[in-house]
Amino acid sequence: SVVEGVLPNPTLHAMSGMGASGATKQIIHVCGWTGCKWYSRAASLAASLSLMYPSRYESEVHESTTRDQYREALASTYRARLSGSAAAQAHTASPFVYLSAAPGGEPRFVGGCDALVEWARDAIGGPRTSDASSEQRRMRDDGFARDHGYDYDVVVLGGGSGGLACSKEMARLGAKVAVLDFVKPSPRGTTWGLGGTCVNVGCIPKKLMHTASLIGETMSADASAFGWTESQSGKHSWSALVENAQNHVKSLNFQYRVALREAGVTYLNKLGRFTDAHSLELTDKAGKKSTCTAARFVVAVGGRPSMPAIPGIEHAISSDGFFDIPTQPLKAAVVGAGYIAVEMAGILHALGTETHLFFRGDTVLRRGFDPFIVDQLMKALQSHGPHLHPGSTPAAIELSGDSTKALVLADGTKVDGFDVVLMAIGREPLSSRHAFGTLNAPAALQLDDQGYVVVDEYENTSLPNVYAIGDATTTGYELTPVAIAAGRRLGDRLFGGEPRARIEYADIATVVFSHPPIGTVGLTEPEAVAKFGAANVAVKQSAFGSMLFAFNEADHKVKTGLKLVLAGPEETVVGLHCIGPMSDEMLQGFAVAVRMGATRRDFEASVAIHPTIAEEFVTFAGWGQKKLPGDAKKTKVWLPPYLDHPKARTVFTKSNLLSFACGAIGAVALVRIVLSKK
Repeated sequence: SVVEGVLPNPTLHAMSGMGASGATKQIIHVCGWTGCKWYSRAASLAASLSLMYPSRYESEVHESTTRDQYREALASTYRARLSGSAAAQAHTASPFVYLSAAPGGEPRFVGGCDALVEWARDAIGGPRTSDASSEQRRMRDDGFARDHGYDYDVVVLGGGSGGLACSKEMARLGAKVAVLDFVKPSPRGTTWGLGGTCVNVGCIPKKLMHTASLIGETMSADASAFGWTESQSGKHSWSALVENAQNHVKSLNFQYRVALREAGVTYLNKLGRFTDAHSLELTDKAGKKSTCTAARFVVAVGGRPSMPAIPGIEHAISSDGFFDIPTQPLKAAVVGAGYIAVEMAGILHALGTETHLFFRGDTVLRRGFDPFIVDQLMKALQSHGPHLHPGSTPAAIELSGDSTKALVLADGTKVDGFDVVLMAIGREPLSSRHAFGTLNAPAALQLDDQGYVVVDEYENTSLPNVYAIGDATTTGYELTPVAIAAGRRLGDRLFGGEPRARIEYADIATVVFSHPPIGTVGLTEPEAVAKFGAANVAVKQSAFGSMLFAFNEADHKVKTGLKLVLAGPEETVVGLHCIGPMSDEMLQGFAVAVRMGATRRDFEASVAIHPTIAEEFVTFAGWGQKKLPGDAKKTKVWLPPYLDHPKARTVFTKSNLLSFACGAIGAVALVRIVLSKK
């Protein structure tokens, strides 16, 4: 092997020039290094195309012995041949594939291995996998060039989960990256370290406190029935829980800083504000200002809790201040109907605080959750607490002489004696031009009427060199794993030579750490009916008390609810919903099955694990039976997929014929080489 050269190919020079049809032949150039499996695959594909279509294509491979030699050739030679392509200048991975017309035609960049595969499908007459508009969106020219002259290839605004994942992935692919992270204090003056909302004032401390509350519930209500006779005498220390949770979070802050350093990402604890499309004004904690420039930017600023504009709101806290309350409140009000309000109220109640949950409608979780799950949750809350106040709109907060707070409602009702009033009515993006003013988004950056950055499915914004991920975008999923996946895929697309890379915003599983917890993936029943029609949708659902509460009295059993939403004649599982103990932990595996298009028969073909809660998903009533059309009372046996009659196999498929042709051409070429040597 050589750094720059052509591997032996007996048919290479014989295939140059014009094809039989008169069209100019294309040369497929595949550049890479010897140990790269993606380079090997791309080279094999290019060679196959040249053998199958000798009048249309020929292949040239440019193989480097080592990765370092390849990178040197990439920087000095390959990119130089396509100096007018921003995508080529941004490409850092192996292989590097481009096309040229023989002889001496203008080269055209293709991308990496996956891009070559898609191009090959198109080239041999297969249908395109996406329309022209999608191609333009994912391959748009943002002006990036390796010699751009800016301070960084990319600056990521936001050091939350999405921003950190994105910055590390881009750095891994060879980009020079900086990440900005700066936290403005909450109304209580709370600030935190690197990692964003999830790590500091969201998922992580919430799960720790949720776990503490579950332990408390088990000890006080259930353990004695299983023989733990002294369990109810245990006392809980709020201060110890808060201290341990904060120490754990601080250890994560440190780990994230170390991870950035190891990845080669520059960490700047500064507030960034756009001054133009390629420049930021930076402000540190001391107010000192500086500037930095970048060819590209990724907006990953996330959001902060919204607070209602009512008198006395300064006496309330948000979820940002919940996790550093120094002493346990004796009585607390939580205002809101979303999952954060439900989770916070559940934690406080289970840890022994007299908790009141106020919400405007008749139920909580009114948006995005299946009615069956909401009904089961409302029954659990009504039976086990906290105190519910439906139809309640806060109008004011009053401070009493004993330093407690009173919540005044719009109908004039006043509920007093609260040590804490927690507002959890929603969140707003830090990209908003009116909310926190941290981004100073350029006028050309399109925001919706709520301040979210408008993006397409490839995280593109209205500015060619600005991209956005996570909670501050219009994708509609304000979830940590979504931001992480979107950030990594964006890195793969911009610097990994994979123009198709993106996250699919569909069938994304989520959980609510309520009491009891909720898990959901896919469509709700109303959504499925709207999409497929009522006649094409069926459901399987069940509510029962699990063995965890086998010894409890009937009115003290926490119910589990499981539901499948099925669509079409094959009863494909398009929605799966559960509420009850450990629903949060069981959902991930089922989410994989839903994304893979599993049907009810696939579920039933999986033998149940007994005794477990999850076994109900594969043993619903009507197991192994299919209702007959026109008569709901009659059924027939419905066998599992592995007993289906095998489909007749066709020998002369297009794929088989192509494989035979490649083998035949290769054999002929080999024989000719042997004969020529003799």
